[in-house]
Amino acid sequence: MEFMSPSTWQEALAAKAEHPDAVPIMGGTDVMVELNFDKRRPPALLDLSRVPELAEWGQDGAHLRLGAGVPYTTIIERLGSHAPALAQASRTVASPQIRNRGSVGGNLGGASPAGDAHPPLLATDAIIELASVRGVRHVPAREFYLGLRRTARQDDELIAAVLLPEPAGPQHFSKIGTRNAMVIAVTSFSLALDATNRRIGTGIGSAAPTPVRATEAEEFLAAEFDWDNGTAPSEAAVRRFGELVASAARPIDDVRGSADYRKHALSVMARRTLAWSVTDYRKESKRCA
Repeated sequence: MEFMSPSTWQEALAAKAEHPDAVPIMGGTDVMVELNFDKRRPPALLDLSRVPELAEWGQDGAHLRLGAGVPYTTIIERLGSHAPALAQASRTVASPQIRNRGSVGGNLGGASPAGDAHPPLLATDAIIELASVRGVRHVPAREFYLGLRRTARQDDELIAAVLLPEPAGPQHFSKIGTRNAMVIAVTSFSLALDATNRRIGTGIGSAAPTPVRATEAEEFLAAEFDWDNGTAPSEAAVRRFGELVASAARPIDDVRGSADYRKHALSVMARRTLAWSVTDYRKESKRCA
């Protein structure tokens, strides 16, 4: 197995162009497990841990630009107000040691439907920045996931960053597992309210071959929600929202949970995150009044 360790972004892109089958690695929290258990034996590893740009974050126009290698710990400690749902999801990722190494870029690269970062990226209309020697392109998170562990990233491209819109309303994340962290999600859900455009965003994890949105649920809640006053929707509307979220899932039975349980859990999490969001929305409305 060949091992490459570029020290600049341009060197990394050149190495990926020359070795398109090389597997990028930075925190190594997923790749090293696969190697240790002999589940994967790539011809080459591309170590990106010495590329400084990947660990940077900051404002980029209307978006927060989050380098693909920014660890979960940084997101939790410093970016909670900029990316509330993503910060909540980051708190549920594995152990403190893994959170110190793992990153959203790694989650995107592995493209596991159970990845904790995916639902918030879908719910908030995040954009994935992909780069190669051919140039840079931006892919909406909602177009990034193509199939089971398949994404829009081309073989010669690297994930450079994630662009996160400024929050325009409450954002929440919920995860079902045997405990809050140190566990792969049985299923997960994220909800984002955009008060500026009066839109709803959703993201579902670990309940389909890819992370998915609940588009019918988004449209239903956007029409039902009291954007002017933040009054809680009727019990019937809340129940219907949960049903629509569950119906968007395509889960399977596996060792972590049954398909029926996943659908039930998604309905509960949808109602729960909506209740949290309504409370936050009303608090913010009172502060602005």
